[in-house]
Amino acid sequence: MLTLRDTPGLPDPHLLPPQVAEVGDPFAELRVVHLLARIPRGVPVRLRDIVDRLNAEHVDWSFTRPVVATAVLQLQANWAADYRTTEGILVGDDAAGGTVRIEDSSRVDPWIVRQVERLADDCRQRLRAFAVEEGAIP
Repeated sequence: MLTLRDTPGLPDPHLLPPQVAEVGDPFAELRVVHLLARIPRGVPVRLRDIVDRLNAEHVDWSFTRPVVATAVLQLQANWAADYRTTEGILVGDDAAGGTVRIEDSSRVDPWIVRQVERLADDCRQRLRAFAVEEGAIP
């Protein structure tokens, strides 16, 4: 085992580069859906406000409307597949742009938690695969 010594005044090397959120990235989608799980129910919420909140909560990330809109549409498709209706998650437009409204019912929270769990599992699997692949390289 390598023994390291203390070096007074040494800066912390754990600085993370910014991450630009991309469509189809489960790590970005996880953050979007996690926020969607917490937005008000039964009222339209502007996508612009969701993007702003994501960028404020995750200062090391950069989210755009297309990334958020794609995650919302995927969530809407998942809802339609599970409940055979599109009424649970409505995507629309108002004078300020795109909106999303999630129904205010008791079935939403358990369902959306499962969606977040699924995305978190996908992220963990990708991290494990990365660790295995990178660990094999000398």
